[in-house]
Amino acid sequence: MQQQIKLPREGFAGMREHFSSDATSGFIVFLLALPLSLGIAKASEFPPLMGLITAIVGGILVSFFAGSPLTIKGPAAGLIVIILEAVDSFGGGELGWKLTLGAIVVAGLLQILFGLFKWGKLVDFFPLSAVHGMLAAIGLIIILKQIPVLLDIDPAISRGKSPFALLSMIPSFVQHLDPKATLIGVMSFLIMMFWNKLPGNLFKKIPAALVVLVVAIPAELMMDFQHTEPAYALVHIGNLLDNIRFNVDFSGVFQTGVFIEMVIAIALVGSLESLLTVKAIDLMDPYKRKSNPNKDLIAVGFGNMFAGIFGGLPMISEVARSSANVANGAKTRWANFFHGAFILVFVLFAVHLIELIPNTALAAMLISVGIRLAHPSEFVHIFKIGKEQLAVFLITIFFTLYEDLLIGIAAGMVVELFFHVIHGTPIRSLFNPVIEVSFNNKKYLVRVEHSAVFTNYLGLKAKLDAIPQGMNIELDFNTTRFVDHSVLENLHYFENDYLSTGGTFEITGLSNHKKLSDHMHAARKKVIQLHPGI
Repeated sequence: MQQQIKLPREGFAGMREHFSSDATSGFIVFLLALPLSLGIAKASEFPPLMGLITAIVGGILVSFFAGSPLTIKGPAAGLIVIILEAVDSFGGGELGWKLTLGAIVVAGLLQILFGLFKWGKLVDFFPLSAVHGMLAAIGLIIILKQIPVLLDIDPAISRGKSPFALLSMIPSFVQHLDPKATLIGVMSFLIMMFWNKLPGNLFKKIPAALVVLVVAIPAELMMDFQHTEPAYALVHIGNLLDNIRFNVDFSGVFQTGVFIEMVIAIALVGSLESLLTVKAIDLMDPYKRKSNPNKDLIAVGFGNMFAGIFGGLPMISEVARSSANVANGAKTRWANFFHGAFILVFVLFAVHLIELIPNTALAAMLISVGIRLAHPSEFVHIFKIGKEQLAVFLITIFFTLYEDLLIGIAAGMVVELFFHVIHGTPIRSLFNPVIEVSFNNKKYLVRVEHSAVFTNYLGLKAKLDAIPQGMNIELDFNTTRFVDHSVLENLHYFENDYLSTGGTFEITGLSNHKKLSDHMHAARKKVIQLHPGI
């Protein structure tokens, strides 16, 4: 009999048991989160201090309510685009910031409702290629927005410009760059991109973001930025206690259309990113614990309401910091708590050190995040899944860059549905799956008629979730005309979860289906067998 792994205990017992590993991981994540939180706030046109407030709330408060034991809560680069658009739409400056806070607080309330109504399954409704396209578009926008910052260009020149306008302005930015500040930015960028690729485990144990600070701050002091560079070259924080007040302004609700759009965008994209991170970190958890996505949404929503009232950015379960948390040996939610506590101590007692950080170094960190989101390998990966998935991916990117995130992902979904209909998916089954469940010979047989696609997967998932744990399941696609990539990949995750309960899961009936690519989760189209003589 396989020996059962002893799970880490919760609460103060877990803290005592794993204090060393959780505190160590929390400290390392703090070193990563501190500069990123500052950079995300600045890129969103929020006061830099507010990025740190979000990380403090996400660590010290939200960790106690989160449904995922190993994720790190904090401001997300993926929401920069939405928050920046909100600030600009509400008039910019301090007024735009405070009205955006109103949208953040209401979006947090909406996320709590998502969790209460058990809409954590929301992530399974969207086609994966469109979701990846949205994230890649966010990465491209971050890169384009941060290039002028990396080159120390006056922020007024690039403020409010569209991604395509910023792309066309790059030659002008390069022509007018500040040599000293750009040198620090380029050095920081190279460190972020190549530090972890150096040979030896020692380098990998030191966060690249910490190395950037160790290099950039002394370089800035040697070049005397305080007296030789414009004010926008350095971070300005201010005192935490002087800035803790009710900053939120709900009068933006009177701009009904803009307010509703921003609330939906913050709640939807933030929830998607959080849920995708929770799913990814569960796969990395050495104890194979299953997070509660609905509880996690409630916790994130609560954090967003609390942080938004005081001026903070919206938070998510952030994937880079969460991955670093697991990689550095975290065992319980206390690692997230410690990361927030270390940031609080640093803000209270070491603000003067934070204000020595050049903005070009922060821009380099954000550009490296953008490159991870929009890395060429993402394009290659989607192409391997299928040419049609690449089309969905690229169209999502284009419309996100041209219009906004919601339009982008909607365009991707429409294109995906178009391809499904072209491949013979009956329109009547797009949202209403025909599923028959029977029990015979100690096995649950689940037959799917017509189609299994992203728009009706939640119906199939509900049927599978209703089957008791530890049973034998056969999922039969013999009479299914079309099975899409998103369904097959989601079923792969379901299989992993179900096998961990001691049950079995088998997919049958795909032998008469044609794969649309060589990828293991490529979409499958049923081949019509013609009888001889017809």
